[in-house]
Amino acid sequence: MDYFAHLPEGCISEILSLASPEDTARLSAVSKGFKAAAESDSVWDRFLPPRLTDIISRSVSPVVYSSKKELYFTLCNSPILLDDGAKLSFSLDPRSGKKCFLIAARQLQIFWGLGDGSCQWESLPDSSKGRFSEVAVIRKIIWLDIRGKIATNMLSATTNYAAYLVFRFAGSAYGLQLSKALVRLVSQESEEDDAQNGADNLVHLFNRSTRRERSDGWMEVEMGSFYNDAGDDGDVEAQFTELWPFEWKRVLIVQGFEFRPK
Repeated sequence: MDYFAHLPEGCISEILSLASPEDTARLSAVSKGFKAAAESDSVWDRFLPPRLTDIISRSVSPVVYSSKKELYFTLCNSPILLDDGAKLSFSLDPRSGKKCFLIAARQLQIFWGLGDGSCQWESLPDSSKGRFSEVAVIRKIIWLDIRGKIATNMLSATTNYAAYLVFRFAGSAYGLQLSKALVRLVSQESEEDDAQNGADNLVHLFNRSTRRERSDGWMEVEMGSFYNDAGDDGDVEAQFTELWPFEWKRVLIVQGFEFRPK
């Protein structure tokens, strides 16, 4: 017997609003009593982040949806490009509905040592799939340092976040030895004193244990994590720095830095 079918829809909606988005989607398939409530805008509106309308208004292409549930999963599965489409993309974390931002390589500070090709900007065939029109292609250099930042008030409050380098290899890639990755709250510490709100992570891009294959065909490596409290801590900066500056290295393709809930 489906006991939930006898509960008022408002009561079921209140129960579902206390569950996670994933659990709500599952429960709608378990019980007919849950199904109607689990499709309602009132439930899914609670899973969507505040001021989402302002973010959607900045999308370079229309965001089409017929319900708040459809909007939720559209933003989970299909990142949208914001503003001029060359700086920032936005999506939702499917587990929590929290905000995720990918900062384009064009917005990062990319420093390199001597080299023939240095850093070049190229378009990729799949760049139209909710991604940026240009990526950074780093060829034959001897040292690399990449930095990027985002304002904490753009992120979801009271949330543990991590920053990720989103990248690919191309051709006969080599070099790219051990690197230092760091995430720090700029307003609370200096580069010389990063022990309070960030810690160095040692990563090796060629080491499969430190990188992860993404569903969009790219790879990522976690640079570090931080807790975003009320979103009033100013900027948070992520940094990726090579520790072996005198070895030739090539070819790394950088899409950007992603900040998303951990």
